Amino acid sequence: MMKNLTEEECEETNCGKPDCYETYWWYFLCSSLGVFISGIVVIALVQVIAQCIANRQEQAADGNRNVKGVMVADPKTATSEESMNWGTEVKDWAAGLISAQTTIGKVLVVAYFLMSMGSYFFYLVDSYKPVEWCFDLKEDRLFQTDLAFNIFFLLYFILRFVANQEKLWCWVSIASIVDFFTIPPIFVSIVLGRTWIGLRFLRALRLMQLSEVLQFLRVLKTSNAIKVTNMLTVFLTVMLTAAGVIHLVENSGDPWENFSNTQDLSYFTCLYVVVVTMSTVGYGDIYAQTTCGRCFMTFFIFGGLAIFASYTPEIIEIISSRNIYGGVYTKEGGKKHIVVCGHITYDSVSNFLKDFLHKDREDVNVEIVIFHTVEPDLELQALFKRYFTQLEFFKGSVLNSLDLDRIKLAEADACIILCDKYCTDSDAEDAANIMRVISIKNCCARIRVIVQLMQYHNKAYLLNIPSWNWQQGDDVICVAELKLGFIAQSCLAPGFSTIMANLFAMRSNSEGSNDLWQTDYLNGCGNEMYTEYLSRSFTGMTFPEVTRLCFDKLKLLLIAVETNVDSETSTIAINPGPHVKIQDQTLGFFIADSALEVKRAFYYCRSCHGDIREVAQIKQCSCDNGTLTFPDLKTNGMSQHQSSNGSSPSNKGQDTNSESDEILLDTTGMFHWTPSRPIHSTVVKREEAAKDPSLNGHVVVCLFGDKDTPKVGLRNFVMPLRASNFHYHELKPIVFIGNLEFISHEWDMLKNFPKVYILNGSPLNRADLRAVNVHLCDMCVILSTNNFSVEDQSLQDKETILASLNIKAMTFDDTVSILQDKTPDFMPSVLPPIPSSPHQPQFARERCGSMVGANVPMITELVNDNNVQFLDQDDDDDPDTELYMTQPYACGTAFAVSVLDSLMSATYFNDNALTLIRTLITGGATPELEQILAEGRGMLGGPASPETIANRDRCRVAQLPLYEGSFATYADGGMYGDLFVEAIKNYGMLCFGLYRFRDNPPTADITETPSAKRYVITNPPYEFVLKSTDLVFCLVHFDGGNQQKTKKKKKRSKRNKEGEKPPPPPQDMMYHHHQHLNPMA
Repeated sequence: MMKNLTEEECEETNCGKPDCYETYWWYFLCSSLGVFISGIVVIALVQVIAQCIANRQEQAADGNRNVKGVMVADPKTATSEESMNWGTEVKDWAAGLISAQTTIGKVLVVAYFLMSMGSYFFYLVDSYKPVEWCFDLKEDRLFQTDLAFNIFFLLYFILRFVANQEKLWCWVSIASIVDFFTIPPIFVSIVLGRTWIGLRFLRALRLMQLSEVLQFLRVLKTSNAIKVTNMLTVFLTVMLTAAGVIHLVENSGDPWENFSNTQDLSYFTCLYVVVVTMSTVGYGDIYAQTTCGRCFMTFFIFGGLAIFASYTPEIIEIISSRNIYGGVYTKEGGKKHIVVCGHITYDSVSNFLKDFLHKDREDVNVEIVIFHTVEPDLELQALFKRYFTQLEFFKGSVLNSLDLDRIKLAEADACIILCDKYCTDSDAEDAANIMRVISIKNCCARIRVIVQLMQYHNKAYLLNIPSWNWQQGDDVICVAELKLGFIAQSCLAPGFSTIMANLFAMRSNSEGSNDLWQTDYLNGCGNEMYTEYLSRSFTGMTFPEVTRLCFDKLKLLLIAVETNVDSETSTIAINPGPHVKIQDQTLGFFIADSALEVKRAFYYCRSCHGDIREVAQIKQCSCDNGTLTFPDLKTNGMSQHQSSNGSSPSNKGQDTNSESDEILLDTTGMFHWTPSRPIHSTVVKREEAAKDPSLNGHVVVCLFGDKDTPKVGLRNFVMPLRASNFHYHELKPIVFIGNLEFISHEWDMLKNFPKVYILNGSPLNRADLRAVNVHLCDMCVILSTNNFSVEDQSLQDKETILASLNIKAMTFDDTVSILQDKTPDFMPSVLPPIPSSPHQPQFARERCGSMVGANVPMITELVNDNNVQFLDQDDDDDPDTELYMTQPYACGTAFAVSVLDSLMSATYFNDNALTLIRTLITGGATPELEQILAEGRGMLGGPASPETIANRDRCRVAQLPLYEGSFATYADGGMYGDLFVEAIKNYGMLCFGLYRFRDNPPTADITETPSAKRYVITNPPYEFVLKSTDLVFCLVHFDGGNQQKTKKKKKRSKRNKEGEKPPPPPQDMMYHHHQHLNPMA
């Protein structure tokens, strides 16, 4: 079959040529070689002539210069320039047509590729015919179609040649050589009336253009896909072209043998030979018989083997890795998914998954897509296998829009960005996460983004993103703001950080324990924060009435509601007082064990559930409770609270008139303010501090760092302690012990806060600790630094642990007597007078000096959770115990930044939770303040105005004792529920937990110094029995009348100057009296 036509076969074609059975292959081959060689000669000759003309024109241009060197116009030169401009325009036009950057260019490139593959397909069909054969142009449709394709190839070659700058290189390129050996022979076929199969297989070389075409069609989008496609096409092109060469020479024979040694092989048989040869298998069943075929196979073995050995492993590796982490996310119907990216490590992901997929969360129908730039290590892979039904991992970059399309970001429910809380450069880490937010928002402006940032001042950059919208759920969790805010609030109410951290983290209270304190603590850990809309039965009631009803009737703790400021905006009011009444569709914030329990507030109906005492029976009823009204529950005690509490509307004007001329607040009215002070004016020496009697009831902050240590954000620690809902005389002095150069880096952010002082020393120096009266402080805070360059993670907390153990080992021989004051600052002024009793003294203890350092109130920040075992040498915690189960954490004496990981999932499930926590923790940081701080001018302030005074009317966290005051009746044997009702009913104080001694005998003498180890109990049940040594966590209102009493004392002092005997000065006035002696004043 694969031979020239016989004379009989030639007669059947009716071609009229008796010699058609002879071969004319050299006609076809010479036409291709002639065009190729003549083209090279012509191009070289034209370039030589053009160079000569250019040289002559340059010489003529030099001769046309006049004496002054001015160019004289030459008509011939102008004509030449016009012709050059015309040629340039033609070249640009041709380049625009074939450029893949234009639509026409893309169409031409795709059409050229498809026609090349079509011409190659025609070659496969003709390969079953003889090497040369006669044909009839009018009847051969296949040849006519191939002729049309080659005419298009010719026109495309002309455009490509015109558009190319280097004509010679364009002529000898691979694409041009393919055209030379395929286009001229088809025109020779028309003249001869016969065709030669020849080198038409070279059209297979255009297959290497496949990746370019697929990129135009947006099929290939990743670098790995493009790389694999290029290698596959090169691999396949080499095999197809080699098979064509073998097919031609074996079916034609050797010319010097008069083509007598031919071998009848089909094209696909030749392709089989090529594959066997490239793979080094070499069966030997089919081999080349011609000399030309054997010579070609000799050289092909080396090249084909090299390509096969290098490309095959790389292709397999890329394809196998792409199947694991480089695919496209397939979204299941009816199931939402979130994207988690940023800092992806085993610790960060495991903490997030542990809380997000907690068993107490009901119906978490959300799939998690972990997205990171590098492949997971073995530890992460094992973690992913445990959650394989709800988690998928994809490799890619958030900054690449193609990668974001692979994970269906536009269809995601939210995107969560984690930060590296242990980074050495927090600003660089925040900048990277902000860039991720920008990329995500550019890809999908409406997606909800929850991002972690390290430093508070970097939050302002998010406001520069146009699509960033707080109202649509976008939120930022500032690690430094919340971490230091938790610790600062613990200075006001020890143990508060543990309560709040447990509220937004999913904890299980099913763990059994033999110790009573662990049972009470774990029962409280089972409480979380939930939101639910209040039933219409509560409409018209005041907040204290609803709170009392929910706690007594529904066994729920309501701490805040969402109130509408106007028709578009709303705010969260924490224990707002009786002037706030519940409206329809009011959102409440509850502390409860589960979301199912909180549904009682939504289902409650006055008519259906009024007589029910079993809370399990409170379910959705069929009646419409929207028309029901609740009877007025106001009592004399509530009226008393409303008339004397600073939160009532009637007292706002009176409070403004009495305080606006003597206090300084910032422009937002949320914080106390003082004019900027240079840092040297606040530095105290060790000798001066040791002699200062005012260092009592203060806060000592131990800092470790030098001039090269990154910032920790001390402003976030000071702000809650300088909130405006404290009176000035209630502010606790803050003394920083540490390197002065380290503190000076952050002084610009602290210079506007009053009562802030610095002792240039070391927290490990006992002389410095004694100088600041650490045994008389209300709280000693030991902060860790951002020094995470150590290789051993267990050594990251070495300074803080050593400082903690050093203080606990100290002893104080100079016993300080108990200070007395008949008007204690921490008791609300609305409480009735304390009755005289031997067991209940009339004075309140401000701070009793500790004989040993172990009893000094202390909270230590840890970087590594496992290091909590080194804080208390007498505890019996197992080293593998989780952080929240350890004694230091349960007692509120240890805090780790890892607890903030749970806040990411809490914010996703409840977008109001972060707002509530931030309001409680930061002391009143507002977006307005963030805008002011973003300008870099620091806090602005001045004398208080009526508008800023009004902002002081908000709740704050307090800790009240039970052994004295009006609550002493519940001290021994009383029930927590009765105390709760009494506090919210008569004083507007909302209780939410207890702080109890861990080892407290029932008959302990309160005059003795008890153990400093207490533990927190969150939201005890109604029947919980109280003890006299318990401290109660509560939310109290700002008392505007307390400051009025202070002003009246000052006015009386002015009258005393005119002749009256002055009374003893208050303690805060004595404090200011030493200003000229000590910078602590």
